[in-house]
Amino acid sequence: MIVRAQSVPGGPADGVSLVPLATLEPADSPRAGEIDEVHVRRLAAARTFPPIVVHRGTMRVIDGMHRMRAAALLGRDGIEVRYFDGTPAEAFVLAVQLNVRHGLQLSRAERTAAAERIVASHPAWSDRAIAAAAGLSVKTVAQLRQRSTTAVPQLHARVGLDGRVRPVNAADGRRRAADFIRGHPDASLRQIAAAAGIAVGTARSVRLALERGESPEPAPRSAQASTARSPDPGAGGVLAQLCRDPAFRFSASSRLLLRLLDNRMLAGRGADHVLHHVPAHGKDALATAVRQCIDTWNKFLRKLEETPGEQPPERAISRSTLSSGRASVCTGEFEGRQK
Repeated sequence: MIVRAQSVPGGPADGVSLVPLATLEPADSPRAGEIDEVHVRRLAAARTFPPIVVHRGTMRVIDGMHRMRAAALLGRDGIEVRYFDGTPAEAFVLAVQLNVRHGLQLSRAERTAAAERIVASHPAWSDRAIAAAAGLSVKTVAQLRQRSTTAVPQLHARVGLDGRVRPVNAADGRRRAADFIRGHPDASLRQIAAAAGIAVGTARSVRLALERGESPEPAPRSAQASTARSPDPGAGGVLAQLCRDPAFRFSASSRLLLRLLDNRMLAGRGADHVLHHVPAHGKDALATAVRQCIDTWNKFLRKLEETPGEQPPERAISRSTLSSGRASVCTGEFEGRQK
């Protein structure tokens, strides 16, 4: 069972019990040193302190060894306890979390040793989740994981701080999804995601890529950055040349036109996928809307062919205009703005 780092199942219950000191076992503590007697006397002087946390299955103290010693110094036979009902490995994680958040500070060496244990006991946790539990940086935990690769199983996915499972390698997850889709073409997105260890949204992206005849693997970061800067409707052809033309790339109105001309979703099997999801009652209305778009583009084409070849002055285009460009063309507003 995979558990979340910031909320270990069976955490300290709300109920508090008075437990004899003689029944409690020493802690499986992340602390390497002995009890700090100065801190014990400080607690004893206060005479009141919060309940300690104890693992019910083993009666080991998870958090509160100094408070337990202070209770003994005050001559008490018992101490207030909150029980934890998880596994011993989860109890150790909770001990680390609690000692990182309050009380005497753990040294860096103690936090590092604790993180090494958590990497071994919870290999499915992400580096960020373990770092949060142990009070270390993500980079430090990643280095600890690399040094312990011989003992720690290498998993396809890890559990993050938010409890969500994500693939360690995005490309591997997408390849597994593509293989599963080819073998199970009728599988649901949830079935694909579960089989490949990826998110449902990623499964949807892989399926659409396969239907368009594209590679399911993510594009390199350089290509993604280029796409984010300017639209690239196709790998070749006149439209691709326009996308590379600086006169179009650095003009807001020209970039809008290139976005409007991007019809990759209607190419190849993509059109079949889109049509498959059109509701029967809306097909006539959709056909009418498509014809209106065609008419608008034909009018625009005639004006384009009649326009002299001089460079028009660039006008500022608002974000709302850019975001509504597709709807504007379909409704004829684009034509209206040119008059």
